[in-house]
Amino acid sequence: MLKLANISFGYTSKEVIKNIGFNANKGDYIAIIGESGSGKSTLLEIIYGLLHIEIGTVHWNEEKLLGPNFRLIPGEDFMKYLPQDFDLMPYTTVEENIGKYISSQDKNKGKRIKELLKVVDMTEFSQTKVKNLSGGQKQRVAIAKVMAKEPEVLLLDEPFSHIDNFRKNKLRRDLFKYLKSKNILCIVATHDTTDALSFADKILVIRNGKLIANKAPEQLYTNPKSAYIASFFDEINKIPVREIDSNDCSKKSVLLYPNQIKLTETAGINATVITSYFKGSHYLIEAILDKTTVFFEHHIKLETNQQIFLKFAISEAK
Repeated sequence: MLKLANISFGYTSKEVIKNIGFNANKGDYIAIIGESGSGKSTLLEIIYGLLHIEIGTVHWNEEKLLGPNFRLIPGEDFMKYLPQDFDLMPYTTVEENIGKYISSQDKNKGKRIKELLKVVDMTEFSQTKVKNLSGGQKQRVAIAKVMAKEPEVLLLDEPFSHIDNFRKNKLRRDLFKYLKSKNILCIVATHDTTDALSFADKILVIRNGKLIANKAPEQLYTNPKSAYIASFFDEINKIPVREIDSNDCSKKSVLLYPNQIKLTETAGINATVITSYFKGSHYLIEAILDKTTVFFEHHIKLETNQQIFLKFAISEAK
């Protein structure tokens, strides 16, 4: 088990990580989400042992990890960390880059290289020199490289940022399935919440260096505690309850995703269409109530200034 307790850290006197703690088990996939500058990458570097901490502790299987001040070479041997700036050997082939991290004494070296190439969908480029690859292809090689030694803990910082959407979905499925099969704990810092919602066992949400949520994806999505959390998963509507419930005179607001607002034929709350955005399977409609702009999904395009009635799933959001 990986255990972080009461971690605080700052590059200067200002803390960028503030009293963070969580546990993770072998085979887990933990996704860390948060806006840029919230401390995601810093947290990964602390776990790996690149940054020394004075406050808090990191334990692996009950053993305290001492950090870079106590190691000749920073970083833990049983972990692998892939930062956003991946390090590859440009003048050697894809196969050689991956094979460098597998012992020549390993009788299954060739088989393992082929297995990793298949996981990251780079088999056809095995003999291509890295300098001739695209940015997304290099990132896929870098992912294979850090998995070559089969670490117990894998730390990935925005691992799919350079990869095309059409290839990203298959890569995610193959990668996380492979890591589960090897019982490797994977912690990913990401802006792409598709990674988190579809595959993560737990999602950690960081804001201004503080851990503000640590829950399973379904729990976090269906019951977000703030607009900040909900905004990572979809457009979020923060609507004063008094605008959709004439019997409510309070200053309370409700958080609703676009799919929790429906157009009705007659009864409902009056709204005026502003514009329609084509999303492939549906349209995202922007409309205005009395004073509040809302977004909802509809199967056809609506005309600008069209008067409509809307129904709000308030009970569903509570």
